[in-house]
Amino acid sequence: MEETKEKYPPVFDYILQEETDYKTRRIPLANNWDWNMSDHVDKSFSLKNSQFTKGDNNNFLRAFKNIILPIANVNYRSEGFDVKDVELYVDDADNYHMSLLARKFHNKWAIKYSIDTAIDESVESYFDYGLALVKNVNDSRPEIIDLKGDIAFCDQSDVLAGAICLKHTYSIDELQDMKGKWKSDEIDRAILMSSFSSKDSNGREIKSPSKSVEVYELHGVLPENWLDSDKLGEDWKDIGKYVRQFHIVTFYKDDKEDKKGIPFFNGKTKQIFKALKRDNISKRACGRGGIEELFHPQIWTNYSEIHLQGMLEATSKVITKTTDENFSQQNKMDNIKNNQIMYIKEGKTWEQMVIQPLNKNVFDNYVNSWEQNGRIIGSASDPQLGLNPSSGTPLGTTEIVTNQGLGIHEYRRGKIAVFWGEIYRDWVLQYLVNEINKGDEWLDELSLDELEEVANRISINESNDRIKNEILNGNAVTPEEQALLISVIKDNFKKGGKKKFIKIMKDEFKDLPIDVKFNIAGKQKDLYNVVNKLNAVFRTVFANPAVLQNPGMSKLFNEILESSGFSPIDFTSLTSPQEQQMMQPQQGPQMGQPSPMQLPELTTNQ
Repeated sequence: MEETKEKYPPVFDYILQEETDYKTRRIPLANNWDWNMSDHVDKSFSLKNSQFTKGDNNNFLRAFKNIILPIANVNYRSEGFDVKDVELYVDDADNYHMSLLARKFHNKWAIKYSIDTAIDESVESYFDYGLALVKNVNDSRPEIIDLKGDIAFCDQSDVLAGAICLKHTYSIDELQDMKGKWKSDEIDRAILMSSFSSKDSNGREIKSPSKSVEVYELHGVLPENWLDSDKLGEDWKDIGKYVRQFHIVTFYKDDKEDKKGIPFFNGKTKQIFKALKRDNISKRACGRGGIEELFHPQIWTNYSEIHLQGMLEATSKVITKTTDENFSQQNKMDNIKNNQIMYIKEGKTWEQMVIQPLNKNVFDNYVNSWEQNGRIIGSASDPQLGLNPSSGTPLGTTEIVTNQGLGIHEYRRGKIAVFWGEIYRDWVLQYLVNEINKGDEWLDELSLDELEEVANRISINESNDRIKNEILNGNAVTPEEQALLISVIKDNFKKGGKKKFIKIMKDEFKDLPIDVKFNIAGKQKDLYNVVNKLNAVFRTVFANPAVLQNPGMSKLFNEILESSGFSPIDFTSLTSPQEQQMMQPQQGPQMGQPSPMQLPELTTNQ
């Protein structure tokens, strides 16, 4: 067999070499554009947190007007969603009613494992760096990789195409907890070699009052014989066979200050990462980041603010002039006391010089233009930033501009929701089903719709059981009595309030197909406008309810609802003919035929 032309070095040398290259190697994107992921992440992180990328950040006399952070907050709010928008359902017509139990269990489970926080972290990384990288840790909650602090190196052209190496800092007790999972003797050796310092993502030393160990976690399709721990020495050879695997290692310095590796664990694995790019840029691991879009507005805003600061420093000085030479030599402004009498020779003058910032308005307009440019790029309107619109702007215009500005956020929120749907289906659902099948009971609060849904099902099921027993006892029940019985059971159930104990039996969801959907439509609705529209609908219907029974007016009413962003299905009861109230029979029940009110008193403990 022919030897490989380009060979991998030993695993420890490979990690150290790639970590260095990740910080220094730049990839070409266009004729006059090259890019480095580490630099991109570092620059985005610094500017978001009001730090200059060059110069002394400890000098607080340098003006930094942060226009990125408020725009970033608008994007976080507008493109994120909550756990309550994640709806589990049973994908089976005969058992669809079980969906309510699945949703309620998921909400409880998601709160326990902070799924909301994971979603928020992915949205922030997606905006900040143009990339959300998620890792399956075979646990309840996927891990959102911090691109600033967790990445030792990755493929800068396509993050999922090559090896990914994460870097963690373990305390001594955290490392000792891994004994039994990793090689115990190697853990003891690493602790013995540990130090009171670690390195940040830029290679700078960070001193700590306690010892710590830097641990590297390498994933990728790599040489197969790296898995043989007995062949990881300097005589290791690349034979050209590769398999997906992972390694957990650390390093220490020998007497010559050379780094030597310590292997903790290795093994075969499968792809455990998923990635979502914001706005795709060809041949680049990160999409176009939201902060990256604001690089120029932020830099030029700071440039203008620094010059404005210099202008204000110059014009804020108090300078006086005099024609009396003796006076100017004997007196300084800082030596003059309050109410002190000054002597000036006759015919001489002493007066303050007037210094004005003649072109300050030009600088102010320039700063405002860059800030406004940043808001346009970041799709952050004044109302979204909590600012009042310009004087004289019509309310309708403000609403239109705000709604139009939400369009790009809704588009990106949809992409994030699809991404999380993939995470749920591939990683989360099976774990969740396993948890549900263990059985559980808890107190939960039902919404009005959920309360109505449960009340309807319980009242029908329980009334059917009651009627069945009556029939078996030789008693007949009329439809009117059945309707009354259902109503009594439903009312009794609702009297208990919205807080109910929910119980799932063991293996109740076994073999049931469960899927997930994301109900993010309309999440960003302006509640004030929604209430106004609903009030308008209510006033229209209240003024003349009968008009909606006219087919033409009913159709027009549905069109108004759709234009307002509502679903006509939710208002069907207003446009449908009212059912006549059931008439109670005038004569009493026949002999041997009990009334529902004569049945044993109904009790529910649901």
